[in-house]
Amino acid sequence: MNDLFRNTLSPAQWALLAAVPVAILALYFLKLKRQPVEVPSTYLWRKAIEDLHVNSFWQRLRKSLLLFLQLLAVALAVLALLRPGWEGTKLEGQRFLFLIDNSASMSARDVNGVTRLDAAKEQVAALIEQMDSGMTAMIVSFADDPRVVQEFTDDTRLLRERLATIGPTFRGTNLREALKLAAGMSSLGAVLAADDESESPEKLPADETATAYIYSDGRFPEVKNFRLGRLNPIYVPLGTKEARNVALTAFSTRRSEIRPEERQAFVQVTNFTDEPATVIAEIRLSGEFLDAKEIEVPAGDSAGATFPLADAPAGALEVRLSGAGLERDVLVSDNRGYAALNDAPPGRVLVVTPGNVALETSLATERAKRLATIEFAKPELLTQKEHQQLADSGAYSLIIYDQCAPEKMPRANTLFVGTAPPIDSWKATASSPSEAPPAEAAAAGTVSLPQIIDWNRAHPLLANVEFGNIGILTSNILPIPQGGASLIDSTGGTLFAIAPRDSFEDAVLGFPIVSVGEGGQAINTNWPRRHSFPTFWLNVLEYFVGQADDLASPNSTPGQPVELRTTASASTLTVVAPNGERVELQRQSLEPFQFHQTEQPGVYEVVEQGQVTSRFAVNLFDRQESDVGLRPSGDSDIEGGTKELRIGETAVPAEGLTPARRELWRPLLLAALLVLMVEWYIYNRRVYV
Repeated sequence: MNDLFRNTLSPAQWALLAAVPVAILALYFLKLKRQPVEVPSTYLWRKAIEDLHVNSFWQRLRKSLLLFLQLLAVALAVLALLRPGWEGTKLEGQRFLFLIDNSASMSARDVNGVTRLDAAKEQVAALIEQMDSGMTAMIVSFADDPRVVQEFTDDTRLLRERLATIGPTFRGTNLREALKLAAGMSSLGAVLAADDESESPEKLPADETATAYIYSDGRFPEVKNFRLGRLNPIYVPLGTKEARNVALTAFSTRRSEIRPEERQAFVQVTNFTDEPATVIAEIRLSGEFLDAKEIEVPAGDSAGATFPLADAPAGALEVRLSGAGLERDVLVSDNRGYAALNDAPPGRVLVVTPGNVALETSLATERAKRLATIEFAKPELLTQKEHQQLADSGAYSLIIYDQCAPEKMPRANTLFVGTAPPIDSWKATASSPSEAPPAEAAAAGTVSLPQIIDWNRAHPLLANVEFGNIGILTSNILPIPQGGASLIDSTGGTLFAIAPRDSFEDAVLGFPIVSVGEGGQAINTNWPRRHSFPTFWLNVLEYFVGQADDLASPNSTPGQPVELRTTASASTLTVVAPNGERVELQRQSLEPFQFHQTEQPGVYEVVEQGQVTSRFAVNLFDRQESDVGLRPSGDSDIEGGTKELRIGETAVPAEGLTPARRELWRPLLLAALLVLMVEWYIYNRRVYV
């Protein structure tokens, strides 16, 4: 009987409901039934006396169709409240967590003609319907970040309403963060990270447990370094092992290697099936057709195609996949990709030097002017507030510090000549060059007449640059910061090095071109007399400034914040999303603008002072999400061969889709309503006809 009926009312509520049919009978006996007729006076008084007998409880029950219909309606309502049903999983426990994966792969349509997310929501809705009085549940949706959809409540109507608000996303999957959030919100502390050994098991409740239903397709790595306390996980996999999908996994623009003045677009397609596929990749620029190519992709492999763009103007590039290879594709969101083509104005370069004729001459060539707008200034500029604000705002692509250094590093790439950046990673690591290996020598240490023994010819800064016949009088010996690299090595140590700093790079040339002292300038090296000297400075502009001349911004993934830079110290920016939504951004303390609303794939436009100054693209491009087939497991009995889910040291077996309990309370309530309508109709026919 417990499986056939489910109690939803308290004893007091049942007692109140049981009084309804009694009240109907009482009203039937007490109800006066008079009809207006003309009769003799003696007959009227005799019928009035008989009415007193009609309103008495103790009388014989007469046949009445209306009474029968009223009692039948009440009986149907009572039966509906018992919630009869069959073939369903019975909820056991008092507290439940419904963790619903809404990452990109959950939009695959391979579960009975609906998406995996819709199937998960349908199953959760069926479990919510089974909740009895005293049960509480919480709903959490998760992709790469979790979100509390509804905190713990026993209001099933509210749970159903909040469940319906969960929509698909284009993000990746991170179950670990979802479990941490669910554990914290449940007030159980049942899921503890293995590295948090300070949490004592005695702090856990002694008798309270929670059941976590995890609805996902398993497109995430194992949840390592977690231990389960009194949280009972149940993994419900969604999807099929045989799901087919062919996806775009890369789309970018670049300069042609043969003709650098021309641009080209590169498309990569990956086939996540066991059969070869043939697709057509179509390129559009700002909605206008440009080109199309057929791509044959082997089973389980990737293939690419290159599209010449020639002198295509700035705009939004889009690639679309079509063709016979996509006939059984279950995920359509990864069949489109986007890239941004931007105009490439010359970069802005500042050279701060006390005077260096050789350097100024090398940067005065026509080619250098095409690459950048170059400004020269004296070291006194570094103390001016206006310059500090420009440097902090990211107005420069590159700043060259010749024998000088700022108090604070700018938000720009830098090249230091004869001095070092004012940051800890470039400070001294030894008291003298002789006390440490060359790679660990002190930045403050110097060496006389160093002999260059090797240089990194593969690095773009030193391409086609020869140092075999270069003489140097004195040079600083440089340390190698973490993540950095030595570019020129000498008998005394490193003379030229480069290292990353946030999203920038800092290069340091240990020896000055000319030395500035009390007696004026003195030549420190014969390098300016060699052909490699102007070549080096052109390499500097190409590397630090020319990289922005790709005319394409790097791709971002949905949900990833994007850092936006401006050519001037603007206080506001407007970002126009692919759907036309406009977002106003305010600068904070001259820091670069941060844009976070990148949920929608497509090309975003950056508007500054009413003009579109740049664009950036957001794409899925996630192999983990596009490989939509459920992972196999040799010892699993679940349909589709889904493997178990591992949380720490615990193996959570896949239990397949939870069968929904079929309940009859809705049709029973509809039947009760129909009976009441029939009773109302018959009553009105008798009274007014």
